[in-house]
Amino acid sequence: MRETTSSAARERPWPKWRQEVEDSDTTSMGRAPETRGQMLVKLMWIGIWLLYLGSPVSDLASGHHNALVTTLAGCGLLAFVVSYLAVVFLRTNTPYMPQSWVYGVLAAQTVLTFTLSATLGKDWLVMFVYVAVACGAALPGTQSRFAIPAVTAALAGVGAWVDSSGDLYPALVIPALLGGFAMVGVRQLVRTMRELREARETVAHLAATEERLRLARDLHDLLGHSLSLITLKSELAGRMLPDRPQDAAQQVADIENVSRQALVDVREAVSGYRRPRLDAELASARSALASAGIAARIHQPERLPGLTPDGEGALAWALREAVTNVVRHSGAVTCVIALGATPDGEGAALTVSDDGRGPAAGHSPGNGLTGLTERLILAGGTLRTERAGDGGFRLTATVPMGADRTASSTGTRPTPP
Repeated sequence: MRETTSSAARERPWPKWRQEVEDSDTTSMGRAPETRGQMLVKLMWIGIWLLYLGSPVSDLASGHHNALVTTLAGCGLLAFVVSYLAVVFLRTNTPYMPQSWVYGVLAAQTVLTFTLSATLGKDWLVMFVYVAVACGAALPGTQSRFAIPAVTAALAGVGAWVDSSGDLYPALVIPALLGGFAMVGVRQLVRTMRELREARETVAHLAATEERLRLARDLHDLLGHSLSLITLKSELAGRMLPDRPQDAAQQVADIENVSRQALVDVREAVSGYRRPRLDAELASARSALASAGIAARIHQPERLPGLTPDGEGALAWALREAVTNVVRHSGAVTCVIALGATPDGEGAALTVSDDGRGPAAGHSPGNGLTGLTERLILAGGTLRTERAGDGGFRLTATVPMGADRTASSTGTRPTPP
C-alpha cells in the first residue's frame, strides 16, 4: 500500500511558545482586556506616568495652604486622576465609543487644571501635560491636532502668569506637545494592529472556506465516479444471477476493487495529495464505459512533454467527470475520448463526446461541471460544453503547456476499446 503523508506532518509546525509570545506581545496591542489581570496590567502601564504629578502632591503636603484649600485641591486632583485614567483606558480600547461624554470630561479637566494652576501656583502646571495626552488619546486625529496645541498654548499662558521667572513652564511645553502627539501615534498604531488582526482572521476564514470547497469538489468527483461504477456493476451482477454465477462473481470482485480504490482515493483527497493521472483515468474510463455497454474510442498522442503535473491533474479530473456523466445520463452507444495538443501548440486539450440524448433545453450545469470549471481555472485552463454534431454532448477541457516543453507531436494514435 502506498504511504501518504498529511500536509500538517510535512510542514514544520509553528512552535507553541512562539505563538504564545506573539499573542501576548505584539498582537495584543489594541486588544481589549479580557481578564482582570490584563486590566490591571494596562492600568499599571497607564498609571505609572502619574508619578510626574509629584509636584502637586508635594505642594499639598508642604502645608502652604489652609485645610479648606488643601481639601478642595486634593479632591480636585483626585477627580482629575480618575477622569484621566478613565479617558485614556477606555478610549484606547474602544475607539468607536460615542464622543459626547469625552468632550465633557476633557472640558472639565481643562477647567480644573486652569483653576488649580492659576490659584495654587506653578507646581500645578504639569496637569496641562496630562490634558494634552488625554486629548491625543480621546479625540480623533482631525480634532487632536488642534486641541493639543491649544492646551499647550494655555499652559504657556498660565505659566507666564504664575511663574514670573519663566524657568518651569518652558520645560513643560515640549513634553505637552510630544506627549499629546505621541498618544495620537499610539492610537494610530493600536488601530493598525486591530485592522491587521481582523485582516488575518479574514484570510484564515477565506483559506478555510477554500479548503472546504476543494474537499467538496474532490469528494464529489471521487465518490460520484466510484459509486456510479459500483451501481452499474451491482446491476450487472444482479442480472447475471442465478444463470451466470461466475460472471456475477467477477462483477462482485470488481465492486470490491472499486470500493477499495475509492477508499484510498478519499483518504488521499482528505490529506490533500490526491492528483489523478491521465493514464490511470483512461484505463478507468475504458472499464466504466465497457461495464455500461458503451463502446469507447480513445485517441491519445504518444506523449505530451510540456504537460505540467497540475495540468495533467486538471485534465484527469475532467475526464473522470465527463465519463461519469456519459455513463449516468447520456444513454449513448459510443463515446469518443481525444487527447492532444491544441491547434496553436500552446496547450493540451481533452475532448469527450457521445452520441446520446444530449442535455435538455435550458439545462444548467450541475455541481460536477461547476467544480470542474473551478479546477481548470486554477490550472490556467478553460472548459467548454456544447451539443455534439450527432445530438449528444461534447466536453472540451484545455490547459496550458509548461514553458519547458519540446516540440510536441500533434499526431494521435487510436487505442482499441
